[in-house]
Amino acid sequence: MVWFEWQLATRFLKEGKTQTLLIASGIALGVAVIVFITTLVTGLQRTIIDRTLGTQAHIVLTEPDKELLASVKGEQVFRQTQPRPQRIEPILNWQLIEQKIQTDPKIKAVSPVLSGAAFALRGQADKSVAILGIQPEAYNRIIPLKDYLKQGQLQLNSNEAMIGTRLADDLGIRVGDNLNLLTANNRQISVRITGIFEFGIKDLDRRWVYLSLRSAQNLLDLQGQITGIDLQVYSLFDAEKIAQQLQQQYPIKAESWMSSNQQLMTALRSQTASTTLIRFFVLISVAFGIASVLAIAVVQKQKEIGILRAMGLSQRSVLVVFLIQGGLLGFIGSILGSLAGMGLVKIFTLFVKSATGEPLFQLALTQEVFVTTMLVATLTGLISAAMPALRAAKLDPVQAIRYG
Repeated sequence: MVWFEWQLATRFLKEGKTQTLLIASGIALGVAVIVFITTLVTGLQRTIIDRTLGTQAHIVLTEPDKELLASVKGEQVFRQTQPRPQRIEPILNWQLIEQKIQTDPKIKAVSPVLSGAAFALRGQADKSVAILGIQPEAYNRIIPLKDYLKQGQLQLNSNEAMIGTRLADDLGIRVGDNLNLLTANNRQISVRITGIFEFGIKDLDRRWVYLSLRSAQNLLDLQGQITGIDLQVYSLFDAEKIAQQLQQQYPIKAESWMSSNQQLMTALRSQTASTTLIRFFVLISVAFGIASVLAIAVVQKQKEIGILRAMGLSQRSVLVVFLIQGGLLGFIGSILGSLAGMGLVKIFTLFVKSATGEPLFQLALTQEVFVTTMLVATLTGLISAAMPALRAAKLDPVQAIRYG
């Protein structure tokens, strides 16, 4: 019986070729817009996030602010947060915290870091720099330093360092040259430059100096201590929730990339909301188009429906016929629209480029986008066909034949 209903539905669509073509084209246009906008915004957001997180950890653990307790007359106790002093605050028992965090299934990578301030001296030139003591292999899993190296190699043995391209230009340094580092406490070491990196961020390329963790501890007079633990998580947008959980479990302060980039998160949420609204209204337009065409089809096929009902075709079968038409229109339109959307994406990448001739950003043209859009468009076709289908199913055979 379903095969008969399928044949009847396709026959009705073929008889109204002009209407079928018009509504399929309208659906295809809507789907193409959805595919293109979704791909464009997703690719833009992914590029922004990659560039933002390319130089920072998902979560940074530091020593929490101290609390002072003061009792005043009686048993009342007041808590007051003491601002962080202008000195390095190491994390207490960091080895134990690191060991426990590494067993957390939500954490992808862990890297201890020691940071502090110093002056870079070479000849008559001196620059204020930020010292970062790291374990290269562990830190590279957080921030892929190898991808940013312009010269030299990722190597940090004792008294070796890596610096940014702008700092190297300011001091006239090349790979293999020596550089003196001096702290405010008059502790000084001479390091050999093994690599020069370029993050593409002016301040980082001019100020960051990477040392081995042990060398940084010697320079900053913090033997066996660190000031932070950088984390990378598996689920990027769960970073804030994970940070809050870690802060409750351990005596540390946890700050996620989401809390340290509030403006970025606001922009991303605004983009997502506007894209969702665009897709919603496009789907509403598609639904009204399908419903209008099928409503007209019910009027045009009123006599045929009455004859079929008089011959024994059930109301359910009539309902299924028009639902099949709606689903077919949505499915065919979604295929054509997906292909058109793919073409728009290719045109965009071909003509919209940066001054260097490279694409502005990588568009997220994934199979998931096509499958999801096709399913939604087909489902929209079925839903929008419901009212015309119910109307057709409720037609009285005698009245339909008489006035059809």
